[in-house]
Amino acid sequence: MADIKKTALVYCDKQFDTVDGKTAAGLVRHSEIYAILGVIDSTLAGQDAGEVLGDKKNNIPIFTDLDEALESFAEMPSYYIYGKAPLEASIPAEERLLVLEAMKKGMHIINGLHQFFSEDQEFTQMAEECGVEIEDIRKPPPLEDLHVFTGQISKVNIPVIAVLGTDCATGKMTTAVELNNALNDMGIKSIMVATGQTSLMQGSKYGASIDALVAQFAIGEIENAVVQAFENEDPDIIFVEGQSAVSHPAFMSSVGILKGSMPDGVILQHPPAREFRVDFPQMAMPTVESEIQMIESISQSQVIAITINHEDLTDEEVSEAIIEHEDRLLLPTTDVLKYGCGTLIQVLADRFPALNEKIHQTNLDAIPIITMMSDEVIG
Repeated sequence: MADIKKTALVYCDKQFDTVDGKTAAGLVRHSEIYAILGVIDSTLAGQDAGEVLGDKKNNIPIFTDLDEALESFAEMPSYYIYGKAPLEASIPAEERLLVLEAMKKGMHIINGLHQFFSEDQEFTQMAEECGVEIEDIRKPPPLEDLHVFTGQISKVNIPVIAVLGTDCATGKMTTAVELNNALNDMGIKSIMVATGQTSLMQGSKYGASIDALVAQFAIGEIENAVVQAFENEDPDIIFVEGQSAVSHPAFMSSVGILKGSMPDGVILQHPPAREFRVDFPQMAMPTVESEIQMIESISQSQVIAITINHEDLTDEEVSEAIIEHEDRLLLPTTDVLKYGCGTLIQVLADRFPALNEKIHQTNLDAIPIITMMSDEVIG
């Protein structure tokens, strides 16, 4: 019997269709824990959340505010999820009032910020009065439960693939989730290791929000998550979600991911139309070549495929970007949201013989392999 998902309303006012709305977008696209009943964004009210993201209609409505949302539901959602992922660590005063109001309505609070609501006296007092709970996704485990690097990663003898990117909010998590789901749907046992708050909210069983950890433990927590997934699940392959970019001067998470997981290959996600790094308009985007060089110079891993983020690109421009990147880099390239995971599955089959045998025990021909390594045009 399938687990019953918890009903939830996601708050993401004025941010749902922006990079800072990636937590809300991730939950709308995929969640194993929550049934998302709606999204709050006053600038997009009345629209369908799936269509706003450029996906198919998913019948998740967008509301102007909390009152409008609650009036539309037959029953009160069990959870109020703060769905923004801003660079700032804390929320403004008006958003605090909405969190308090949600608690008064009897909703539990899920928070992915570095600001821990469970350590805020006003929030904890209201939660106690209303009989609800607050969960801070980024809050680290107690010191005695944290792990340092041990070298146990060397006993993992199945493919470990890191999905990294050239910037923040490039779609690394989405690509990892889509590929993980596609392989599991084929009967290939795939496990995804989470490294950020959104994928933990989505229901990843293994992982930690590593940007909230003391540096001493970040690498060890990644290693431990991969080893635990390997030992407990007996998977055929493990994917590790990337964070930010190895080259990004503001963040170190992807370096820790490379060190802790020691991946057998890297899939690199890139937004070709993006000129400047997210939240840093004075900093130009790196080239794919420079990111590959940095990844391969600080690890023993190789980039085995490129995935395109199609933000600000037409369908024709996406096709042109795929062809251009394949011709220039001689690496298989695709956009999983537009063309599926077939190209990446073929790459994995070609690279890893044991995985290839398992993949071909299923019906690989049923998976559309879209490649543009020649003059092929996607129709």
